[in-house]
Amino acid sequence: MTEPRDGDPPPGLDLTTAEWGMWQAFRNGSTHDLRTSHPQRNDPSGPYAWGPERSVRARVVALLLLDGPPPQPGRVAALKLNGVHITGTLDLAGGTVEPYVEMKNCRFEQEVLLPEAHFTTLRLVGCALPRLEAARVRTEGDLHLPRCVVEHGIRLTDAHIGTDLLLNQLVVRRDRRGQSISADGLTVGQDLQAEMIESHGELSMRGAQIGVSLSLRGAQLHNPYGRRALNAPQLTVERSLYLTAAGVSSYGSGSTPPYGTSNTPTRGTRIQRFECEGGIRLDDGRFNDAVDFDQARFVMENDQELSLRRIQTPELRFVGERPQRGRVILSGARVVNLVDKSVSWPGPGGLTMAGFSYECLIPVGHFPLSRRLEWVAAATPEFSRGPYEMLATAMRTSGEDAEAREVLLAKERRRRETLPPAGKLWGYLQDWTVAYGYRPGRAAVWMAVLWAIGSVFFAHNRPDPIKPGESPNWNASLYTLDLLLPVIDLGQDGYWKPDGAVQWAAIVMVMLGWILATTVAAGASRLLRRQ
Repeated sequence: MTEPRDGDPPPGLDLTTAEWGMWQAFRNGSTHDLRTSHPQRNDPSGPYAWGPERSVRARVVALLLLDGPPPQPGRVAALKLNGVHITGTLDLAGGTVEPYVEMKNCRFEQEVLLPEAHFTTLRLVGCALPRLEAARVRTEGDLHLPRCVVEHGIRLTDAHIGTDLLLNQLVVRRDRRGQSISADGLTVGQDLQAEMIESHGELSMRGAQIGVSLSLRGAQLHNPYGRRALNAPQLTVERSLYLTAAGVSSYGSGSTPPYGTSNTPTRGTRIQRFECEGGIRLDDGRFNDAVDFDQARFVMENDQELSLRRIQTPELRFVGERPQRGRVILSGARVVNLVDKSVSWPGPGGLTMAGFSYECLIPVGHFPLSRRLEWVAAATPEFSRGPYEMLATAMRTSGEDAEAREVLLAKERRRRETLPPAGKLWGYLQDWTVAYGYRPGRAAVWMAVLWAIGSVFFAHNRPDPIKPGESPNWNASLYTLDLLLPVIDLGQDGYWKPDGAVQWAAIVMVMLGWILATTVAAGASRLLRRQ
């Protein structure tokens, strides 16, 4: 019995013709291409059967990757397959795979098992898989799954990807737990690109960490079976999260560019916007550049939410389509720049932003103050001071002091509706007279009007002096002003004794003076507290 030569398969393996070709291609580092001349028969997800001439056993693939033969002299061993049918279960769990792996347009008969496996780089492009189990998988370089079709979900929990994770144009359907992709605790060294992905089920990324940006441009997330289509609390992205539109154009034979789609559509490019059917949860996320919802569309039920509770980011771009149902929650969120459109926010009852803080407002398009006040009112079905004061602070920071006063006046008017009848009456009085102190010019107008009326009245209705011969010269204007000013003594009021109608007129002037002075003092104290 002869010993196998170095590089030959072990005895008893009985390689088929397709497997022998794969064995030799592995040693040469070349691509083993089994596609036919009929493109429609090369679709891994298509209805056409792939015969034994295109089939290799998963155990032979595993043998090559885990304990493969040495390369041919001057070559680098690598597994490169195109249009190959892999039968059986490809089980690499816990293994260390050193060769470069690239499988294009391959069909897997059963699930692929990669838990705790260690790769340099793994690329599955345009493949059809029943399921991918890759919890705690590690790659030194990239993990690529663009244009793959996965019928029963992907598991990447606690996976560690050294550089990029590419999922562009991936189609993935839910598993038994209702999840399309389970990636809780995922760590990606650089970019995670899932542009134009089609997800049916919950995409879960709780506690994931992305080293650069996370792009879901043009993604279609559908989860009519559960509450959320994207569940990613405590997500950390070192740069930006893009839930925006993408430009869709042809790239030769329908391939995906190696680094995703262009953010600047060219002529003839179709725009595919981000669309989410179901809720989104990004609570407690940290995004060090921006969160971008440009042209995004949200389809939610009444009990579902776009939840951004306590997120932190320098810029929130809320410029998508207005949600017709569900709620947008911004409670406790902290942003520097809020870029938004008036037509993007939901109506009353659909927005909550208690404790939401921002520094600068950057409206896109026409967003007048009246609409901005409606935005705050929509977020506070029950009166709350915070959103009004935050808006006023942002207006004042932008140098719009007049608008800031209008916001604070609107706050007082909203608060007035929560008061008992006596408080409402006093509030209306302050509003009519000095607009709660936010329009101080009104006080001078009222004073001038009352002074004019009183001067005319007392000029024709002079009261008798208390001590004849000791009273000063009569001056109706000074007498009226002495009555209106409750603290200042002009030397007129104490020398005359009005009676009858004149006495009642003097009492009215004194009362109106006190009311006017009190409302001015209340408004001034509010201004001082604000400053």
